[in-house]
Amino acid sequence: MPKLISDLAVMLLTAGIVTILFRRLGQPLVLGYILAGFLVGPYMPFFFTVADSASIETWSEIGIIVLMFGLGLEFNLHKLASVGGTAVITALTEVLGMLVLGYLVGQAMGWPMMDSIFLGGMLSMSSTTIIIKAFDELGVRKQPFAELVFGTLVIEDIAGIFMMIILSTVSVSKNISGAALALQLGELVLYLALWLILGIYILPTFLQKARDFMNDETLLIVSLGICFGMVLLAEALGFSSALGAFLAGSLLAGTVHAERVEHLTGGIKDLFGTVFFLSVGMMIDPSMIVKYALPILIITLVTIFGKLIISSLGVLLSGQPLRIAVHCGASLAQIGEFAFIIATLGMNLGVISDYLYPIIVSVSVITTLTTPAFIKNADRLYLLVRRLLPKKLGEKLERYTSDTPPASETQDSDWANYLRRYVRITVLYGVLMFGATLIGQLLVYPFLQDNLPDARIAQAVSILFCALGISLFIRPMLDLHSTEYTTLWVKNRYYRLPLIALTALRFMLIVLIAFFPLQTILQARSWLLLPLIAAAILLIYRSGWMSSAYVSAEARFMANFNERNLQREVGVEDEMEWLDEALYVQKLSCPQELYGKTLKQLAWGSHFSVNVIQVIRKGKVRNMPSGTLELHEGDLLVLVGKAEDLRSLHLSLGMPEHEELPTLRAYTEAQADSPYAVFAYAIKVRKDSELAGKSIRSSALREKYDCMVLGLQRNRLPILQPDLSMTIQPDDFIWILGSRRMAEKLLAGGFDTDEEDPLPEVPAD
Repeated sequence: MPKLISDLAVMLLTAGIVTILFRRLGQPLVLGYILAGFLVGPYMPFFFTVADSASIETWSEIGIIVLMFGLGLEFNLHKLASVGGTAVITALTEVLGMLVLGYLVGQAMGWPMMDSIFLGGMLSMSSTTIIIKAFDELGVRKQPFAELVFGTLVIEDIAGIFMMIILSTVSVSKNISGAALALQLGELVLYLALWLILGIYILPTFLQKARDFMNDETLLIVSLGICFGMVLLAEALGFSSALGAFLAGSLLAGTVHAERVEHLTGGIKDLFGTVFFLSVGMMIDPSMIVKYALPILIITLVTIFGKLIISSLGVLLSGQPLRIAVHCGASLAQIGEFAFIIATLGMNLGVISDYLYPIIVSVSVITTLTTPAFIKNADRLYLLVRRLLPKKLGEKLERYTSDTPPASETQDSDWANYLRRYVRITVLYGVLMFGATLIGQLLVYPFLQDNLPDARIAQAVSILFCALGISLFIRPMLDLHSTEYTTLWVKNRYYRLPLIALTALRFMLIVLIAFFPLQTILQARSWLLLPLIAAAILLIYRSGWMSSAYVSAEARFMANFNERNLQREVGVEDEMEWLDEALYVQKLSCPQELYGKTLKQLAWGSHFSVNVIQVIRKGKVRNMPSGTLELHEGDLLVLVGKAEDLRSLHLSLGMPEHEELPTLRAYTEAQADSPYAVFAYAIKVRKDSELAGKSIRSSALREKYDCMVLGLQRNRLPILQPDLSMTIQPDDFIWILGSRRMAEKLLAGGFDTDEEDPLPEVPAD
């Protein structure tokens, strides 16, 4: 019989007995696994000892991969987006503070530099498993501070991945090289962004297409295949296997299969995770613990009080009250499973001393036992801190953490919103554009070179590939028609120069990205090409080329990104927010400066995404007026658009804002009995519909039915003011607005909607 089988029998039987005992005593199972590993390890001669330690190490590495995959399944980008600024500040303060403190403590004890650096990394991460268990046992999971703690743990998980990359880079060079570290982190951010974006676009689509063939067995195999495939890809790019496994889990976490995958892989995660923690226990040497009892005591105290103080400080810096800060600090005052993973990384790289592993395990065991006591007595700890603080300092903290917003928040929020959007859009589409050029340079061009006889053809096709990838994102990258941009432009002339400057920076970035493949593939060095590239970018932007393809791709991406959330609404279509509930209606008395102008001259649709749906003149109503209609004194205009777009229009006209506006649905329902009523319809496009495959322009909906195309909904997501060249696809909902005559024509034409949302009856004259 192979030694591995007998070893597993001994390990799992021992682990089973010990964990039953620990569950009976109400202790964390992780501690039971570590104790069981110690019992079967080489330092416990009075018990069965594992013989094939090399095979156990391999299983332990698989355990790390599966644990990180499971951690990724519990994390998704929606969870990251929901994490507030308080959690981000707290997590970054704790991680950076404990990194520095751990390093200083290691140096103070005379340890080598790499031991000190890894010690800081181990102490910086709190234990999600231990905290969740303690919260459940003490019944505080619904307390206000608990949500902040969970948000902090999410950010810590991300920081831990970056930390492993940093530690790996530092370990290879045996010193801290700023340039190498910056390059490695830059590559990590770029590859992470590309992986996430392409993964969100491709993976849910693939799983959705294969859904009918996905029984439990197939889904399990596919999920694990994705996990280990991402591990191979990460290692091929020079990153850790843990990063690939975590990323695979986080991509699957956003799909509708997430809960099912988590359930199917639960047993595998438990098995290999158990082997990993058993291997941790096997490395505990009692003689080393006795020898290093003083460092264990010092590091334990540093962990508990360092995390308590630094985490509480992070919460205070974010503006939370002292009581919440102390509760969070008490909850985060321990280390756990991530410390073992970092220690294993250091051991595998051969850069840390043998004594560090048993020390960190001992500290983890002690802090695991002390965590429930600190959480339970957090209120007493708060009162103690409040008494010890000087009176003036306490008063300052109360003022700082009050509910009154800081002065910066009372300033212009529109500019702050624009800057946030500017950074987000620039980073997102900059990465996508640069990623397209990298794919063209590193994958497409070498492949074509090897398979085409003429090198010039390979160059031309590769450049064309890069150009298409860049062209797809030019319009959204420049972002000249966003609500935030338009609002600032019309709000105050003061903002126009900064807006132009920021847009110019984006334009220059696109030019440089487009120049990159010319330089690398064609070896073009002349900077005289830059004006030609700039002219081509302007032409593409003005012509709207590729805009339809981009909108379709964005709709697919957003549907995949929100797939898990949208799936929760399946079967309750009436609870979904329809497009006519996302648009608002406003009545506007025609200002004097608009007298004599036509609707086409106003161009409110292109500038503000606001349309005039009715013009009321001397008691008569004109529905869906044409662009040639000239405005007169006394006209009442009925406008439709998003609330923020209507606000931008009002700002441009120098008119006061309206506090409450009816939705389009409420407006149409309120005036349904009027002879001048307008109706909003959601036409469901069937596969055999005459509209399927046509662009919005070529469908001639406006000309045939005297209506206005408000937008469409694709994959349950609304697309307002779509480009006229956008292709209509089966299962789209086309939202149109028109008069009673339009409704009669639609009914006569045989158009229908989804069964859950039938066409409203057309009232008789």
